[in-house]
Amino acid sequence: MSEKIVLTTDYRDLKFFKRGKVRDIYDLGDKLLIVSSDRISCFDVVLPNGIPDKGRVLTALSAFWFDLTKDIIPNHLLSVRSGDLPPAARNHAAELEGRFMLIRKAPPLPVECIVRGYLSGSGWKEYQKSQSVCGIKLPAGLKESDKLPDPIFTPSTKADVGHDMNVTKEYVEEMIGADLTRQLKEKSIAIYKKAADYALTRGIIIADTKFEFGMYDDKLMLIDEVLTPDSSRFWPKDQYRPGKAQPSFDKQFVRDYLESINWDKNPPAPNLPEDIIRKTSEKYLQALKIIAGN
Repeated sequence: MSEKIVLTTDYRDLKFFKRGKVRDIYDLGDKLLIVSSDRISCFDVVLPNGIPDKGRVLTALSAFWFDLTKDIIPNHLLSVRSGDLPPAARNHAAELEGRFMLIRKAPPLPVECIVRGYLSGSGWKEYQKSQSVCGIKLPAGLKESDKLPDPIFTPSTKADVGHDMNVTKEYVEEMIGADLTRQLKEKSIAIYKKAADYALTRGIIIADTKFEFGMYDDKLMLIDEVLTPDSSRFWPKDQYRPGKAQPSFDKQFVRDYLESINWDKNPPAPNLPEDIIRKTSEKYLQALKIIAGN
């Protein structure tokens, strides 16, 4: 593990652009510098503790998946190499090493594109009430963690503060139009299928994941992070047993802990115990090693 946990950055010599739940973003003129911190958010609330190496894992995995899926859709990644940092950012190269992406400026669309291949999380809760997820009717008799007949597109609104909200495809069409919504659905499912097929060869089930897209030169572009333990559920294939929650290589481990202490999911978030922090870091690093081999 790295000794230093980076909770926040404050590079006064760079033009600050935005701070998200996990990322700090700086404006470099013709491109953006995204810095992945070690912050972790659960239930849309940033926790007070950082997770060692988390930012580096998110960056390395995103770079791996961006490369693997670039034949499906272009993405915003320009470089993760320290040698490509502009002169103004090189003063911070030691802290940035392994946790930054230089990206194209592709303004984001106001929707999170969630693809579910298995019935878990909020999808399982909704299915129990209505036998549907985000308005999509599913077969009767499914169990928790069952594989779905086909992956489904279940978008949500995107909130920088507060909780995201699951919505229907029709809701998204009202926001951005039918043609763009169709493209989002097709690309999201295509990326998920390719990634899920690859991950299975490495012994990991990708149960579900979240993508974000932006517009660049009037064309759709994959942005943000992609297929990380923050944005996906990764299950070990050899331990997969439908009918219950699954062990995972992602932040579901932290969510489960927070559920066990009956936190009301509103700020301020509780501190995490040392063993939860350590085990979470180990899970993230394990996911990177299994998927990308590094």
